[in-house]
Amino acid sequence: MAYVKRIVCLANSYKTGGSCIAGKLVSKDGYGAWIRPVSARPTEEVSFFEYCYEGYASPKLLDIIDIPLLEAKPHNHQTENHVIQPGRWVKKGSFAWDSLDELRDRPDALWANTDSTKAGGLYDCMSPQEAARFDYSLVLIKREELVVEVDTSTWDGRTKKTYRAKFKYKGVNYSLKVTDPVARAAFKPKEVGEYTLNDVYLCLSLTEKYKEDGRCHKLVAAIFTNPPL
Repeated sequence: MAYVKRIVCLANSYKTGGSCIAGKLVSKDGYGAWIRPVSARPTEEVSFFEYCYEGYASPKLLDIIDIPLLEAKPHNHQTENHVIQPGRWVKKGSFAWDSLDELRDRPDALWANTDSTKAGGLYDCMSPQEAARFDYSLVLIKREELVVEVDTSTWDGRTKKTYRAKFKYKGVNYSLKVTDPVARAAFKPKEVGEYTLNDVYLCLSLTEKYKEDGRCHKLVAAIFTNPPL
């Protein structure tokens, strides 16, 4: 039976073929578990026409949204997944940046710190076997300082900018790919280099296994600043 869940939107990030949207449940008792609405397609991305509001506006970070859902569909460590029901998503309000600490997670570690990608990553991936030790794939953390690295990479004769978030958590240094489209757009005009942000919240996501390298990747799905980027 279909149902509606109300969430605070804490991620609306790039995913191949569409977007990955996630947030925390809003109920009469406060704020609860993470929910990631997914499509019924094998790749689970959500398309614009599946998640847009009436008038074709896109959900923004900190929107409070009613989402029609069909069933819970946990898969491996991504226990937060719920398959969407066709129907219009409805914005019901906005969540205040000043209240983000109410939603903050405090994990002892950011999953397993055992592997890194060669393209500037630091503890940004792990094997599916290591990921299977965990029963969650989303966290919201706060950092007093974050460095956004703007760089370039060339593939098949084309050069494009890349974006990584560098920060320390529980004594461990990380360098993770940024998939937040708003943050990427904000830093796209800037020169190659490193840019420091202070007092930020980060939504981090642990992906399913990538076909390209067989590993699960940690991504920065959203960067929250005040004022917003």
